[in-house]
Amino acid sequence: MPKLSHRHRILVLAICCMSLLIVSLDNTILNVALPAMGREFDAGVSGMQWTIDAYTLVLASFLMLAGSTADRIGRRKVFQAGLLVFTLGSVLCSLAPNLECLVAFRMVQAVGGSMLNPVAMSIITNTFTEPRERARAIGVWGGVVGISMAAGPLVGGVLVDSVGWRAIFWVNLPVGLAALFLTARYVPESRAPKPRRPDPVGQLLVIALLGALTYAIIEAPTAGWTSPLIMTFAATAAAALVGLLLYEPRREEPLIDLRFFKSAPFSGATVIAIAAFAALGGFLFLATLYLQDVRGLDALHAGLWMLPMAAMTLVCAPLSGRLVGARGPRPSLLIAGVAMTASGVLFAAYEAETATASRLIAYILFGVGFGFVNAPITNTAVSGMPRAQAGVAAAVASTSRQIGQTLGVAVIGAILASGVASSSYATGFTAAARPAWWVITGCGLAVLVVGTLTSGRWAQETARRTAQRLPQENMLADHGDRG
Repeated sequence: MPKLSHRHRILVLAICCMSLLIVSLDNTILNVALPAMGREFDAGVSGMQWTIDAYTLVLASFLMLAGSTADRIGRRKVFQAGLLVFTLGSVLCSLAPNLECLVAFRMVQAVGGSMLNPVAMSIITNTFTEPRERARAIGVWGGVVGISMAAGPLVGGVLVDSVGWRAIFWVNLPVGLAALFLTARYVPESRAPKPRRPDPVGQLLVIALLGALTYAIIEAPTAGWTSPLIMTFAATAAAALVGLLLYEPRREEPLIDLRFFKSAPFSGATVIAIAAFAALGGFLFLATLYLQDVRGLDALHAGLWMLPMAAMTLVCAPLSGRLVGARGPRPSLLIAGVAMTASGVLFAAYEAETATASRLIAYILFGVGFGFVNAPITNTAVSGMPRAQAGVAAAVASTSRQIGQTLGVAVIGAILASGVASSSYATGFTAAARPAWWVITGCGLAVLVVGTLTSGRWAQETARRTAQRLPQENMLADHGDRG
């Protein structure tokens, strides 16, 4: 990649952040619109779960492929293709005649989304090569998630109440088209000097693992946890996992290089990403349905309740980026773990949703925690992987996030579906919410414990030893990219 001026680098960062904005905005807007969609399509809890998980599942399945493809054929080309497909998918979602079509069109969106975030992160990684500058850029990147969380519920609430839920997908059109034009004009092409070869078997195993596991969790409350159908899908997921563990180490250039997981910081970043985003997915799903279906708020007022959490994420994300650049990931991870755990405990043990003040405090705490967790995840994952395969490196972090969000919605939704099925909706929901909040609390505690264990000196030593054992061309260092 040619050397860019500071102004040009900032412009590239802004363009990449536009792609993150529409992808993140889409999820937060969609959560607010779930009850309206459910009423129009007469969908139960599992139907609403699929409108979210169909997207995150496909996204998680194809992020690695998109990252390696971008390294091979050109990051700008793949990024532009992703913008085009995502925008087209948004148009199709707005026209969906039934739930099945909406879920299918969400999957089209996800194919485009898989070509956006990891590729944009690899562009940022290769544009901002100085560690401090890169950490700050990643902090800005994380701040965009806060913007989407702040704008999404408000914009979604206004659109759902005034125009209808279909309008939430129209927001993506102007941003997507503008990003497409600006990318062609200002983002330089780049690719890895030694990109990895495709791994179709590994790709199929990843799809089988994530798809079968998610289906089993979501459909189990309806079909029965011990039904032949659910047991078959659970066995398929287990077989796919075993297949990955046995097959990938045998390949010279695997889809997932399992050797990197010998690095404690990298493994920790992966676990933390899954836990943090499982908490986020479950939190948004649970809170949105509670506010609208149990408390009876309209979409706009439910969105306003999400604003304190989103505002704190917006404020804390860039602060976390600066803190990671100055002090490393540990302080940010400790703050994130404590805040997310405290928020979950307020709901699980003290029924924070029943009182305005305690609910507000719990939302603020979760926003602080989520705001601080993003930058250390991304910085640790990208720094612990080879820059020569920056697309794959960014895709690992993004895949972990999407897996976490998929599992969070699946597990929390399954708990709610079991409670609702055994009682009236409001009574069953309230009873099932307690164990659901404890699951979210456990995710926050996992962020705290794993962050503490994998950010110490011994963890850095494992990362150094792991790097020494890798082939020279895979080292994070001084490989230039072809422009």
